[in-house]
Amino acid sequence: MKKTGAALVRFALEQLGIRHTFGIPGVHTTELYDQLHSSEHITPILVTHEGGAAFMADAVSRTGAGIGTLLIVPAAGVTHAASGIGEAGIDGIPMLILCGGIHSESDHRYQLHEMDQHALLTPITKATWRIRCHEDVIPTLYRAYETAVSGEPGPVFVEIPYNIGNFLGEVERMPEWRGMPLARSPERKLIETAARELVAARQPGFFVGWGAMQARQALITLAEHLEAPVATTLQGLSAFPADHPLHTGMGMGEYAVPAATEVFAEVDCLLAVGTRFSEIPTGSYGVRPPPALIHVDINPAVFNANYPARHVIEGDAATVMPALLEEVMALKQAPANTGIHQRIAGHKAAYRQEWRSHDSKDRVNPVVFFDQLRRALKDDAIIVADDGNHTFLAAELMPIIGARTFLSPSDFNAMGYCVPAVIGARLANPDRQVVGIAGDGAFAMTAMELLTAAREELGVVVFVFNDGELSQIAQAQYLPYRRKTCTVLGKVDYGALARALGTAYVELTGNGEVADAIDRALELAADGKAVVVNVHIDYSKPTRFTKGVIKTNLGRMAPRDKVHIVGRALWRRIVS
Repeated sequence: MKKTGAALVRFALEQLGIRHTFGIPGVHTTELYDQLHSSEHITPILVTHEGGAAFMADAVSRTGAGIGTLLIVPAAGVTHAASGIGEAGIDGIPMLILCGGIHSESDHRYQLHEMDQHALLTPITKATWRIRCHEDVIPTLYRAYETAVSGEPGPVFVEIPYNIGNFLGEVERMPEWRGMPLARSPERKLIETAARELVAARQPGFFVGWGAMQARQALITLAEHLEAPVATTLQGLSAFPADHPLHTGMGMGEYAVPAATEVFAEVDCLLAVGTRFSEIPTGSYGVRPPPALIHVDINPAVFNANYPARHVIEGDAATVMPALLEEVMALKQAPANTGIHQRIAGHKAAYRQEWRSHDSKDRVNPVVFFDQLRRALKDDAIIVADDGNHTFLAAELMPIIGARTFLSPSDFNAMGYCVPAVIGARLANPDRQVVGIAGDGAFAMTAMELLTAAREELGVVVFVFNDGELSQIAQAQYLPYRRKTCTVLGKVDYGALARALGTAYVELTGNGEVADAIDRALELAADGKAVVVNVHIDYSKPTRFTKGVIKTNLGRMAPRDKVHIVGRALWRRIVS
């Protein structure tokens, strides 16, 4: 039978359950977009920038509503999307990237605009393909999908040459998607050894990342059975409910909140699940795990990369953790209440009181904001952060309850994530509340995507934490150097910007207005309005994360360099 490559792509995407694609049409993808226009299952979403498209696709995948899919033009479309692709790559988020390409019979030495797209994307994707003939379109897309979601997930890239995508070609059949193979069971002997280590420990503790998301219930039951405190990574904040009495917060070293710092100081056996122990989760590698480290991950390359483990278990946490729970319960009865719940609760309450006692003057105290936001949102509401000081305020002060309800960039540090991601999250989850929190610097990068939200009539709220500068880097400069450089953003009329983009606008200037402003914004969103809330935030109190990371980095400096920096800061304090 004769089919265009575009028709074959549409068939494969429908088989895979894709509901939205994100991108900007171009000459190389005209037939692809025409096919999607006729699809009853897939809606192509026009964006203002392919970087925003990638963040939207990333959010679709993170919420568990299918695989986020890009449909972009070659060359500039690829380079624009690369930041979002890189974020998904380093965070282990599946993404399907479809891209037009030059005629398949052209000399491969001469890529579009002399750029080898595959060489560019190879370091930040799991695999790339260039379709060679019409017969390969559907099998390649199925193989790309399997690669993206199997093992440690990640982005994959498929280039569809112009003549294959737009012109007719011969295919014998159009095979249906048959689903993914079953996950491999973990090695029993490794499970038994790890279980004995946990049972023998005086005080076990858990450190869980995004890879533990599918094992949430088994983790809760195992933690309760062992009376084990649980800390999470930034990305894994929603892998364990913050309202559980064993939850301590993000991180577990000096960069963490007091509940985690104090309780984990006594942990003699650490079970780490679904984390690489990378820079942000470890507070710039400031954490010191105990020698009895049990590391569970689907990617064996992470074992012993940053911290030596006594026991490693390769496998999906969704299969490993139930098996480990069963073995532990067979070896040990649940302990009597050790008092750890009360200690954790006491530390948490004291830390929030410390924030409430901070004088924010005429600006919004972060803990007041997050207290009211948590009150106003449902437990399954999706909260999207960007990259910046607000990220760590949210991590420390915003209790995350439901699974997959906190989305944030991580070690790739891709600013501009929030606004596009709330759009992707809302499209994928139309019946759930979706709110974003972005610093004013991050908001400036992708605010134009609110055009997309307004056009699609998406009821989302973006809270802009506005202090007029790049606060996270400003604090990182000022605390050790007593000086800020290149951080002032200037004043923005957010009301005028909101009106220009077709969104509603709410101003929030002080603590007394917080509850009413949040309620008003959520009411507008419930009516299908995209809303910008200008939050005059107080950033004068640094987070534990910021202070801990600066201390860690100063601590690893050579004495000469440390004396130089500290001495210069002291001099500036004296003369200022």
